[in-house]
Amino acid sequence: MREILGRRLQRLRDRLRSLFSAARFPGSRAADGRTPTTRTPATHAPATRTPAKRTPANRTPVTRTPTLLDAALTCATDWQWPVLPGVGRSGADSARCACPDPDCVVPGAHPFDPGLLAASTDARMVAWWWARRPSAPVLLATGGSAPCAVSLPAVAAARAVVRLDAQGMRLGPIVASPTRWSLLVAPYSLERLGELLYSKDHVPSSLRFHGEGGYLLLPPSAASGGGQVHWEREPVAGSDGLWLPEVEDVVHALVEASSGAPGGGSRLAY
Repeated sequence: MREILGRRLQRLRDRLRSLFSAARFPGSRAADGRTPTTRTPATHAPATRTPAKRTPANRTPVTRTPTLLDAALTCATDWQWPVLPGVGRSGADSARCACPDPDCVVPGAHPFDPGLLAASTDARMVAWWWARRPSAPVLLATGGSAPCAVSLPAVAAARAVVRLDAQGMRLGPIVASPTRWSLLVAPYSLERLGELLYSKDHVPSSLRFHGEGGYLLLPPSAASGGGQVHWEREPVAGSDGLWLPEVEDVVHALVEASSGAPGGGSRLAY
């Protein structure tokens, strides 16, 4: 009886060893020479996944191009610059100025209705204007508490700005069109401008001054001669608001920079 129990106990031990070996080393043979079979977990066909709906959370962000209304509201509310819509273009090809003058020299890029005195910083007024005419150019009414500007032909301006940067002169915002660049300056009076020009021996005739009672076309408006107006240097707000250089500094620097230009910088370009 003991021998029978001993043989049964030995077979049980061998069976346990073979199972333990198969668990640790799959594919190994048991003590009796047979390869132990392993139970493969039942597999299921992958479930068909319904594509997730695209929601604002997983949709790629789209950068929206600022509109003329956006630009007008930024000028009026953020910077407190009085603006108004320009007259714009008309005709099938939008080549003619919408004003009654058939020979308009700045087609689309000047005030007409409303007139310049209507320029405003009121957001509701600005929104109403561009809701009626969303493609209207943005005009800044210069002077008073608003910035003024000094402009010159684009090629000469680009060279002058490079020179002034090399000299370490601090410039403010610069509005650029395909033909002219305008350097924004702090407000000045006509009397102050007159005294400044009188003190100069020579002032290039290509310089233009946008002061009290004047206006300036702002980005992203269409330029009068084709193309688009853009910021060559955007306005940067500091702790004291938008910084602007004084007109004397800019005029003096531009006169000096244009002294070596062909014709003394007197060639006028629109």
